[in-house]
Amino acid sequence: DHVFVHGAAATPRVLVPALAAHGKKANLKNVRVHHIHTEGAGEYNAPEFKDIFRSNSLFTGGNCREPINAGRADFTPIFLGDIPKLFYKGIIKPDVALLQVTPADKHGYHSLGTSVDCVRAAIQHTKYIIGQVNPRFPRTSGHAIVHESHFDALVEGELDIPEHKSKGLTDVEKTIGKLIAENLVEDGATMQMGIGAIPDAVLADCTQHKDLGVHSEMFSDGVVDLVNLGQH
Repeated sequence: DHVFVHGAAATPRVLVPALAAHGKKANLKNVRVHHIHTEGAGEYNAPEFKDIFRSNSLFTGGNCREPINAGRADFTPIFLGDIPKLFYKGIIKPDVALLQVTPADKHGYHSLGTSVDCVRAAIQHTKYIIGQVNPRFPRTSGHAIVHESHFDALVEGELDIPEHKSKGLTDVEKTIGKLIAENLVEDGATMQMGIGAIPDAVLADCTQHKDLGVHSEMFSDGVVDLVNLGQH
């Protein structure tokens, strides 16, 4: 079978270890696990599961690098915006999707919360959908909304949302950020900002800019700080 796992801060960290435990108990073989970056240990990547699961990372994080380098897992290099095409074109055909969602509202609608990205495309082409319902998960709207009738199973799983605290900037990073902000970023510019020290260093030196826009798959702390200033 092929399993799709909700990614980033939305990783269903109750369902993933349950999947790993089931794989071992049921003596499963050659289960493919597809995902973007996931939070948590990524138990299916452990050496003891090498004949049970094989991960296919579409956006690699720290819990996948060692198994990929060791040949126990795969990495598919692809633009984030192209990932939905893998599902629409049937290149990846998930049998099961593991999601984290908010509790349903009075109309029976759950939200995909912090990570919609390629998830909508994946679940539209999945046979079975299992949701981990987390009351601490933030509710978002638009394409994040999924009715409870689409789920084959829902389980309670109340956990805090993973956070990555800023480690602070080195003098070198601050210098790089200042050079970029002063020489490349103009008022009214639209920026594509990822996460990491250099993007945050640039953003930290944009506090006097006006009318900035952001086009990004992620909203880092540096962007939030500018928004809170109320002049961008």
